[in-house]
Amino acid sequence: MQRAIIFANGEITPPYPSRADFQPDDWFIAADGGAIHFPRLGITPHTLVGDFDSLTSVEVDRMAHQGVQIVRHPAHKDETDLELALLHAVKRDVRQIIVYGALGARWDMTIANLMLLAHPALINTHLSLIDGNQQVSLLRGGQTLQLQSKRGDTVSFIPLSPEARGITTSGLEYPLHNGILTQGSPRGVSNVVIDEPCQVVMEEGMLVVVHIRQVSS
Repeated sequence: MQRAIIFANGEITPPYPSRADFQPDDWFIAADGGAIHFPRLGITPHTLVGDFDSLTSVEVDRMAHQGVQIVRHPAHKDETDLELALLHAVKRDVRQIIVYGALGARWDMTIANLMLLAHPALINTHLSLIDGNQQVSLLRGGQTLQLQSKRGDTVSFIPLSPEARGITTSGLEYPLHNGILTQGSPRGVSNVVIDEPCQVVMEEGMLVVVHIRQVSS
């Protein structure tokens, strides 16, 4: 199954992604100024999406000459460039999307990007936001998520719906068995992986899952 890899126009916390993190058939999308991250990777994106207010016309023309698909949107629009990139990927029937550069300096953009996890157009798509050693994804009712984790990693659960019900976990220091987490309570924060695989199943609601990989000393 082909993945879409999107780079947004935000800061990226080290460790920076490398070509080893990607697969040969990954489809790379630059969300407007997210194009700045690709030269460091030695990769040319397949598609550039946005209103291009963060790029010069020379930069856009250069990418077009490199064979990059240019998807231009008007400057006066309701969607952010990242949302447009996500919707463009969904049209291609991609089932997994990984986003870099969506978290960081601006709190308003960070919160808005996190809320994109619950976008109705992505209900059949597994979306992850990655920054450094942290990965954020959304678990919907009836789904199971198995984390690519190691012992000592931190895992947090934050309800995005008023309640997340029927949560059952395995591999965590503080397990849940058919548990309920309520929006506004930090009860699900800072659990620790003690066994592999680490897995969470949920029956109802929407649950943000934050996986923080332990950094080797």
